[in-house]
Amino acid sequence: MFVELEFAVRTYDIDFAGHVSNISYIRWLEDLRNAVLEEYYPIGPAMESGIMPTLSRTDISYRSPILLFEPVVGRMWAGKAGAVRIDLHATFTVGDRVCAEAVQQGVFASMETGRPVRIPPEILTVYRAQQMMLGG
Repeated sequence: MFVELEFAVRTYDIDFAGHVSNISYIRWLEDLRNAVLEEYYPIGPAMESGIMPTLSRTDISYRSPILLFEPVVGRMWAGKAGAVRIDLHATFTVGDRVCAEAVQQGVFASMETGRPVRIPPEILTVYRAQQMMLGG
């Protein structure tokens, strides 16, 4: 469960200090998470089955500022997964420079009750196969 996207820094991504605003990282994380879902468990079928992916936490460590016109590569992959929760890890780099790292905790929630449900088996199957390939 890995995706990689390129992001162009736009003028609206820049804050008063002249580098990428914190809110842009949140938007880019959303783009990465949507790419993961599109690849491994599209939102449409999830909604048809009565569940929605939901975030319960986002932690970002900012390492190095990103400036206007710098080409950014975002990568996201699944970390730890349990019965209900999955951790998604992400990095944002410019060349070899890691500019930010993030971890998002996600759950799938019932659209009817809003309460967390078990991670869909389709996701767990891909996750477990990946872990076996990585020797974990």
